[in-house]
Amino acid sequence: MIARLRGSLAAIQPPLVLVDVQGVGYEVLAPMTTVFELPPLGQEVQLFTHLSVSETSQQLFGFLRESDRQLFRTLIKVNGVGPKMALAILSGLDGKALARCVSEDNVGALVKVPGVGKKTAERLIIELRDKLAPDLGDANDIPLLAAGAPKVDHAGEAESALTALGYKPTEASKMVARASKEQPDADSATLIRLALKGMAPA
Repeated sequence: MIARLRGSLAAIQPPLVLVDVQGVGYEVLAPMTTVFELPPLGQEVQLFTHLSVSETSQQLFGFLRESDRQLFRTLIKVNGVGPKMALAILSGLDGKALARCVSEDNVGALVKVPGVGKKTAERLIIELRDKLAPDLGDANDIPLLAAGAPKVDHAGEAESALTALGYKPTEASKMVARASKEQPDADSATLIRLALKGMAPA
């Protein structure tokens, strides 16, 4: 079991993060709430990890805080919620926002997450109600991804990240287009943040 990684941040291709640990590169899937807080490329990063093993693959999921990893593990224990869905949930909703959705029985906010239907949203609320303490702080106050990467197709990279999280390509394109109108010169991290912010509960 790989429980923690500490090394140099080699690459970021949301939601995939590459961590170089003494010459060995580890590919880690991270929710956007973690990606937005990563240090610049080349700097040291420590991630708390969860190894998911299935018949067809082994995937490593990473989080900056132990509490976020615990929340991820709590989510995948809910019937019908797998690692990919948990990653999508924690990309659109941080711990504060998720706790608020649960405390307010906000099914509408949860069904905006790709793959989450009404029944799954209701199950999440029921099973998480006694496990999450509501915090009504500003759930949208998420730091931006540190600068330093070479120029890229920001809109295309943002769309690819959203698609990897489970959003349909047409839906991801519309989300990024709306975000681009809001901030025409935004980088990919900002576009992703704005797109996901539009999916978060009001």
